[in-house]
Amino acid sequence: MSYTIGFQAKNQKAILATEAATANQAVAVVAALQKSSNAIEFIRSPQEGDMGIEMLLLLAKEEAEEMPQRV
Repeated sequence: MSYTIGFQAKNQKAILATEAATANQAVAVVAALQKSSNAIEFIRSPQEGDMGIEMLLLLAKEEAEEMPQRV
């Protein structure tokens, strides 16, 4: 499932967006954006629609549980 993260960069008026292929990648993108003081404007996926960070974390956890474990 793909995710689009919309954010507003520091000192910018425009809302930019980036894509992530998985929930875990989206969580990493959100964390990096938050560290650099970018404001998260939206998180969206075609299957789930708009969501908050908490929902994204839940989806990432479910995704990790569904992935086969490597030895």
